[in-house]
Amino acid sequence: MSEAVLKLDGIEKGYKLGQPGEVRVLRGASVTIGAGEVVALVAPSGAGKSTLLHIAGLLDTADAGTVEIGGKALTRARDRARTAARRQRIGFIYQFHHLLPEFSAAENVILPQLANGVARREADARAADLLARVGLEARASHRPSELSGGEQQRVAFCRALANRPQVLLADEPTGNLDPTTSDVVFEALLGLVRDTGMGALIATHNPELAARMDRVLRLEDGVLKDGFSG
Repeated sequence: MSEAVLKLDGIEKGYKLGQPGEVRVLRGASVTIGAGEVVALVAPSGAGKSTLLHIAGLLDTADAGTVEIGGKALTRARDRARTAARRQRIGFIYQFHHLLPEFSAAENVILPQLANGVARREADARAADLLARVGLEARASHRPSELSGGEQQRVAFCRALANRPQVLLADEPTGNLDPTTSDVVFEALLGLVRDTGMGALIATHNPELAARMDRVLRLEDGVLKDGFSG
């Protein structure tokens, strides 16, 4: 494997749900993802996929285990360091695009760069390049309400990649799209990830999309295992 950009080792997580005891969602989940590798994460709803992604993305903390991004241990990092890592090292994509409605497609990709201290001219150029890679150069000045669902999601992909993260985490990124649009959008996502050389962990219910990734992991009884079940 190429150099690891994301490593989860022995991740444990449980929740108290208003009753004695605890529901264990993750039981020693471990995975290492290399630069340029696209990994599918499959599991039934409620199995803990989103919890695992949130821990990997430093949005939640594990009860036990370690999280490393780009070789840097961040499990016990302070809030400021975790926030900086999320902004600089991690890109997030969700099922719904969550674009800022009052800004254009280009501005939605520019703003996270400005928040990260990038000069405006450089941010403009980066946004234009990313939007062109997904075929949206002619739609850069359009607001989200003027874009189709597939176009909105492609803008969300560009936004997630704007700050050149090492790791991309995606939670059902095409789950809100029809099959034809989903296929087009997914190809755009794969192209962006492979072109930039980041590592990606993509949760999906779609076995056909999962099979097109470099490998498949399934979350079963809180543990990550190779391949589809059965």
